[in-house]
Amino acid sequence: MGNATSSMAAKFAFFPPNPPSYTLLMDESSGILRISEIAHHREDVEVVKLATKKGNTIVAMYVKNKSATLTVLYSHGNAADLGQMYPIFTELSAHLGVNLMGYDYSGYGQSSGKPSEQDTYADIEAAYKCLEEKYGVKEEDTILYGQSVGSGPTLELATHLPKLRAVILHSPMLSGLRVMYPVKKTFWFDIYKNIDKIPLVKCPVLVIHGTKDEVVDISHGKKLWELCNEKCEPLWLSGGNHCNLELFPEYLSHLVKFISAIEKVPPMQNVAERKPESLDTSSNSTENKEKARSSIEVGEKPRSSTGKIEKSRASTEKRERSRRSLDRPWKSRKSTDQMDKARNSFERLGEMVRSVGLCARVDCIKPTVVSEV
Repeated sequence: MGNATSSMAAKFAFFPPNPPSYTLLMDESSGILRISEIAHHREDVEVVKLATKKGNTIVAMYVKNKSATLTVLYSHGNAADLGQMYPIFTELSAHLGVNLMGYDYSGYGQSSGKPSEQDTYADIEAAYKCLEEKYGVKEEDTILYGQSVGSGPTLELATHLPKLRAVILHSPMLSGLRVMYPVKKTFWFDIYKNIDKIPLVKCPVLVIHGTKDEVVDISHGKKLWELCNEKCEPLWLSGGNHCNLELFPEYLSHLVKFISAIEKVPPMQNVAERKPESLDTSSNSTENKEKARSSIEVGEKPRSSTGKIEKSRASTEKRERSRRSLDRPWKSRKSTDQMDKARNSFERLGEMVRSVGLCARVDCIKPTVVSEV
């Protein structure tokens, strides 16, 4: 069984940049680690080395935002490393108003070892442990962000964090085998079985996918969204492919709206305490509201006390106002000033994506001939 699984994982191709896009430099006077290829070093960025339970040492970077209340743990896609992601991470931290940690998988960048499914799970676990122990980040203030291959370790960790604030899936896959073949069921030798893990995630989930994704079809993103417990308004980018979603203005503006909405929802102290209406949850929210309304109507039938009915109506109106305040961040704004601001911010981020040449090859996950198991 183990050999077959390893064979499957081996055929699921990882593409760490070769050579790595960066090297590490130790400042002799301060002992601070730096990414040598970065022209202007920032005081709000810290580079660290982390030991994983699989015996590897991975490189991570932490971007501190003084005004942040939330922290994003970002698992990047294939064919990328921290040297390429550095400017994107710093810009996302600034525009979203969050702290952000990114890390290189084993065998990527200057991380030791070789990439594998289990190693990526150990890698994200080490990064999360660092956030908790070194930077004092709480589970309920953490958002996990998984891009492409990164959706695998992201959902694996999410299933173990019941108080997690939110999850963002960027061009995610249903599973490794499903990327290569249109199988209808999960086989034991498959890897990154996201389709089986997403129902176990209880926090709000945002899914972003391009309609012209030639590597991981948009059907993967849509199916994962359908299986979410707490659906948030997804972003299906018309014409977007697997590697260029950051170039769309809607990408950044939608993320800003999502983070803004998440900040308004109190941290989840207990899974059972979270109310369905605490966040706009797309199509299911309408059904929940209709059920709530019908229950209110049933409760109003015995009209023995007018005062109680008025109180019920007042509380209902109060809840509706609360819902509208949460819905508002998701509605498109027509203000020219806000649109210009978003466009300018996005153009800067887009230029960075183009400048580092992320995902130059479209075959980030390349189908290969699989021998019979």
